[in-house]
Amino acid sequence: MTPQWDDLRVFLAVAREGSLSGAGRVLKLDPATVGRRVARLEAAVSAPLFVKSPQGYLLSAAGERLLEHGEAAEQAVRSATEALAGSSGSLSGQIRVGAPDGCANYLLPRVCAGIADDNPELDIQIVALPRVVNLSRREADIGIAVSPPAAGPLLVQKITDYRLSLVASRRYLRRTAPIRCLGDLRGRRVIGYIPDMIYDAELDYLRDLGIERVALASNSVPVQLRLAAQGDGLCVAHDFALPAHGSLRRVLPDLIALRRSFYLLRHQGDRRSVRLSRFAEALAAGLRDEVARLESLT
Repeated sequence: MTPQWDDLRVFLAVAREGSLSGAGRVLKLDPATVGRRVARLEAAVSAPLFVKSPQGYLLSAAGERLLEHGEAAEQAVRSATEALAGSSGSLSGQIRVGAPDGCANYLLPRVCAGIADDNPELDIQIVALPRVVNLSRREADIGIAVSPPAAGPLLVQKITDYRLSLVASRRYLRRTAPIRCLGDLRGRRVIGYIPDMIYDAELDYLRDLGIERVALASNSVPVQLRLAAQGDGLCVAHDFALPAHGSLRRVLPDLIALRRSFYLLRHQGDRRSVRLSRFAEALAAGLRDEVARLESLT
């Protein structure tokens, strides 16, 4: 029996989600239907594709071998669809972008809205995550990260550098003793990431400043900046976010100036996708322009 594409599509969803219910949510199918499709595919290939464990559905040896072929078939279907739609003119369909929440909140809305204006038939979804997006599980079509991954089947492109500064609100600065040197930071209330939830060393800004205690912490950049804007302490902030928080002022700008980078991530299998390549080019250009525009306002 020859495997059917619909069954391969279900197999890929279960492999990525690790459960029948998770795959069903993605595919809008009930778990029982997902289970029948998997069973039909296993009968077609005469091998079990998953091993059920306390962690969910794990790929068997046969499943691992089929995964590569299934993803290749998935990409072939996408490429064929794009070829039939034509590679010129505006983009259409749905594209999902996963990004750190600072980027997702302060940069992507304007950038993606601009791309959507130029491509009326395109649906863009922005996924704000407190971690690196998992492209292998197809959580998104394109990811943005603050450091290039060390390994994995990914295409990596540096987008742009961006600046960060130590900031506090005017209210906080008025009611506290002057801060004229790094030593004056000792004993101040600091706002930052929850230490054990920092998913990338590039985000451990406070360690660069020799600050160990984080009195008010969140895994969300907007939450941190709201706390700072309320006058509740000092915070390291993206310069591109400062125009959205008019009460925040840089502290010790001549002594504290951090620099980080954004990277665009794509799955290796999408290399031949003209549609995703065009979107990625527009996204990277838009992010470079938006970072430059916002930083020029600070």
